Amino acid sequence: MGQHGPVRELTQASKLQGVVYEIRGPANAQAARLEAEGHQILKLNIGNPAVYGFEAPESILRDVLAALPEASGYSESKGIVSARRAVVSRYELVPGFPDLDVDDVYLGNGVSELIMLTMQALLDDGDEVLVPAPDYPLWTAAVSLAGGTPVHYRCDEQDGWNPDLADLAAKVTHRTKAVLVINPNNPTGAVYSPEVLQGVVDLARQHDLLLLADEIYDRILYDGAVHTPLASLAHDLLCITYNGLSKTYRVAGYRSGWMAITGPRHHAQGFLEGIDLLASSRLCPNVPAQHAIQAALGGHQTIDDLVAPGGRLLEQRDAAVQGFRSIPGVSCVVPKGALYVFPRLDPEVHEIHDDAQLVLDLLLQEKILVVQGTGFNWPDTDHLRIVTLPWARDLVVAIERIGNFLASYRQ
Repeated sequence: MGQHGPVRELTQASKLQGVVYEIRGPANAQAARLEAEGHQILKLNIGNPAVYGFEAPESILRDVLAALPEASGYSESKGIVSARRAVVSRYELVPGFPDLDVDDVYLGNGVSELIMLTMQALLDDGDEVLVPAPDYPLWTAAVSLAGGTPVHYRCDEQDGWNPDLADLAAKVTHRTKAVLVINPNNPTGAVYSPEVLQGVVDLARQHDLLLLADEIYDRILYDGAVHTPLASLAHDLLCITYNGLSKTYRVAGYRSGWMAITGPRHHAQGFLEGIDLLASSRLCPNVPAQHAIQAALGGHQTIDDLVAPGGRLLEQRDAAVQGFRSIPGVSCVVPKGALYVFPRLDPEVHEIHDDAQLVLDLLLQEKILVVQGTGFNWPDTDHLRIVTLPWARDLVVAIERIGNFLASYRQ
């Protein structure tokens, strides 16, 4: 009891109620409890390369360590010029990418900070952003937390997880401000063709929409897949491209990302001023991590060896796809990029009403932690997302255990 009666309850903000993120539900809390009790949990739920023996390139570590004595003060709010210039140089080598100046690049504490910053600068209450389903849930959360409304357009599993352009067009309203493309896609692994991307660009042009291109996996490509930057098809439209070091360079803990703004600016001065204001209000990105960018973007790209034939990431993707396809009633579109598989559980075989409960039951019985499809704003309870970072032999064993679990599982 307080001095004047019962203590006022501190409730969760209502804007969080629509945020569906992979940490929702009891599975993560149960996993922590089990680990505290001494159980070993195989975590197939998060793309953290370091956990699975992927070491950061030594050149990056050397540059960060060498810069530490001079990295204790604030940098420019956009980030150090040399790192931003390295980002510009990266895109100068990409055929068709629009002209980019060092002042068009903002560095961030991971792409996640830059996503939040963009949404805060862009959205008034009730403004809409078109977000793919399934999505990377941080995007949906960022839209909601900025007061906006995420509107999900469906990607079509029967068409290689390409965006359903008709569904996308049907969901544009007078409140729509932007359209997001995640390519290569998390969680599906789809890599979109220029023709599909052109369809999105044409729609944005028709309705004067901002283009948002999340391309964090653009160098994690398999089977000869080619990544087409969205901005390269949209020289006449304002486009923000997001990328970073977390996955391609295996330094997720450094939190080092960037966004590059291309296209005409005359109609967006207020929005861009808002981005500058918010970039300044955080003072600056983490300075030591900024020094990783130059080393990462120059020289030999070690990721190429990992995704080539005989490379570890390719072997692990193949093991995951083959493993799930061998389970009765489970299908899996082959990912052409990124670090995940998104298998489908046929409802005729596996009658799942609550996929979060499925994930919890799998954790408690098999000590394997995955993420349910609805955690990625997929509307049906028939998918799981599995990270393909563990060694192929470990994935084979884990997926076999998942198959054995599903064989007898009922809800």
